[in-house]
Amino acid sequence: MKKFEEKTIHSEAIFTGKVISLKVDDVMLPNGEKSKREIVNHPGAVAVIAVTTDNRLVVVEQYRKALERSMIEIPAGKLEPGELPEATAARELEEETGYGCNELTYLQTFATSPGFADEVIHLFVARGLYKVDSRAPLDEDEFVELMEITVEEGEQLIAEQKIYDAKTAFAVLWLKMQAV
Repeated sequence: MKKFEEKTIHSEAIFTGKVISLKVDDVMLPNGEKSKREIVNHPGAVAVIAVTTDNRLVVVEQYRKALERSMIEIPAGKLEPGELPEATAARELEEETGYGCNELTYLQTFATSPGFADEVIHLFVARGLYKVDSRAPLDEDEFVELMEITVEEGEQLIAEQKIYDAKTAFAVLWLKMQAV
């Protein structure tokens, strides 16, 4: 038994969409009481800390409808069925930035919102960047602007809340730690 495990008594699918699905689970709590849990299922995603030869972080600015604002983020995208995270990372790096890489290293996997979603992000570091000859097209509903920022610029963008997501804030701090 897992510590504090909540056993599912009943599960009801509420919504199935293109990217996520939503279910409501009736659970038995560790103390014997019952409760409900609303859970978002997500196929998982990757994110890429792409570092240039002069130690700049490659980021993109894009609009995020859920927050009704533009944000600056590291390249990222969802896993396609049957696709390995490494392949997704290389694909997303090329699609969003026009870069390929000579070295793609797995760093870690982390949960994005474990209180209500099962999404995890597989984080990679890309080095040895080069411009690809024929860039893979962006998704038809995706519009991005490419930027390369220093650690100091990244910290300022975090302070200004232009970098507002955990994966990108993590990337800036990770890159800063590499210089220590």
